[in-house]
Amino acid sequence: MAATMRPLLFDTIRYVESLNLSKKYSPEYENMTMFFDTKLPDILSGIGNGKSINVLGVGSGSGEMDLHIVLKIQAKYPDVPINNEVIEPSSEQLEIYKELLSNTLNLGNITFAWHQKTSSEYEHEVNGEKEIKKFDLIHMIQMIYFVKDVPATIEFFRSCLAPNGKLMIIVLSRTSGWNILFKKHGSRLPTSEMCFDLCSEDVTNVLDSMPVKYATYDLPTDLDITECFTEGNMNGELLLDQVTETCYFSKTAPPDLKELIMEDLKSPELSVKKNGKIFLNTDLEVIVVENQ
Repeated sequence: MAATMRPLLFDTIRYVESLNLSKKYSPEYENMTMFFDTKLPDILSGIGNGKSINVLGVGSGSGEMDLHIVLKIQAKYPDVPINNEVIEPSSEQLEIYKELLSNTLNLGNITFAWHQKTSSEYEHEVNGEKEIKKFDLIHMIQMIYFVKDVPATIEFFRSCLAPNGKLMIIVLSRTSGWNILFKKHGSRLPTSEMCFDLCSEDVTNVLDSMPVKYATYDLPTDLDITECFTEGNMNGELLLDQVTETCYFSKTAPPDLKELIMEDLKSPELSVKKNGKIFLNTDLEVIVVENQ
């Protein structure tokens, strides 16, 4: 019997392996770090009550971006205690996060709290409490695709903002080749019940239906997918898994779907060719919602 397609997330080891490889083939993390270095200090102006700052990371993964964010907050408010809470369902990713902290110096005024659960589980837990804890910064970096009800999720976390708090959502741009790929073929991929075809325009459309003020920032990036086109290349297969969010895509996808996706990945609408390599457009957009 032929193997069937299944979401990459269902295989934790394969998922982490493909994710870590994609980090090496993309400047996304470097570009995101540069954004935090140059833009975040201004975005953070006015948060907190002067006595403490509460930060919530939603879908924090292995923590590299979370840590960079909280260190930027520490640099801007060096004398203010910072309480950093983390929502992440993967115990493996949380262990990597904690190990990262153990190797980081000067965390003196920062405390960490851990919620090993999905964002919906956290929401359910909080809604059962009498008083909702408020946060000065809530960030959702490349995680909004994993929720079933995007408007309700945004509205819930917006309700968790303290006065002058900010909700920062980082998501694929409308013009991203990755987004175009999922909008075109997502219904045939095993992740069709998730929101991998979501883009910045979908998020801003939700925000436009709410009485909120927000700002957007472009965050250009790409992914070198050249090796995806070499049959039997192990790195290429892992990258293809990441691109399609499908475990062992090259071995389990129906031949017609695989042919269509491989052709589209080479098309100018999705990718560019530079110096003999193929780079998938994975541009992001940063959306910052203000609690007025």
